[in-house]
Amino acid sequence: MVRDTCLCLHVQRAARAVARRFDEALRPLGLTNGQFSLLMSLNRPEPPSIGQVSSLLAMDRTTLTANVKPLERRGLLKVTVDPADKRSRRLLLLPAGKALLVKALPIWKETHKEVERLLPRADPEGLRKDLRALS
Repeated sequence: MVRDTCLCLHVQRAARAVARRFDEALRPLGLTNGQFSLLMSLNRPEPPSIGQVSSLLAMDRTTLTANVKPLERRGLLKVTVDPADKRSRRLLLLPAGKALLVKALPIWKETHKEVERLLPRADPEGLRKDLRALS
């Protein structure tokens, strides 16, 4: 019964399958799907705070900090002190990070189209709406 009806199980399985597909597509750039999402979340006019990014990615701050470190070592982003609150940190997308996103975005778009084509009811917007309701 659980195998056939558990929403948690089915969402987890689908998430893992989709994540593997994006990981495979982004591998030539040395990125995982999570790293792509993290870098993309920084691609905005003002560097976001760690709290803003952790909220957007539904990730606790400790996990986010652990995920930031390898990208920082690669020179893709920089952790800076918030000028308005010295206790807070902001995440700055560096030029190398922006350049990598320029290369990654077409790969992401094509992979996204492939995933959407796999949906049996062909209603990706309805699925996004349902998933947002759960989060």
